[in-house]
Amino acid sequence: MATISSHTLNGIDGTHAGGIEVELVNVSAGDTLFSTVMDSGGRLSAAVDITAYSATDQYQLLFNTAAYWAEQGIAHKQLIKQIVLRFDMPDPEARYHMPLILSPNSYSVWSSEPEQ
Repeated sequence: MATISSHTLNGIDGTHAGGIEVELVNVSAGDTLFSTVMDSGGRLSAAVDITAYSATDQYQLLFNTAAYWAEQGIAHKQLIKQIVLRFDMPDPEARYHMPLILSPNSYSVWSSEPEQ
């Protein structure tokens, strides 16, 4: 199984951004593979079986950040309501890690090489 992981950090105060709703979709097939919530430490780790899909399929990880910023009391300043990452998962046994640093109107993301 492949593993999708992430860590979200609040770019305003440097704290962990927990409780954010996250959804993984195989865009090519139109299938939702999971819908979950980041833990209180802003971490996500989910095993997904992608063996039935093509190695060339595209995936989308959607972070619904609007509710998080509303809980922080700064929703009125927020323009970005969702963050969408589109990526490939060519190896059905690898770990794909995509951490985010969030602010109400910007974000920074990076990914590591898929790990075995």
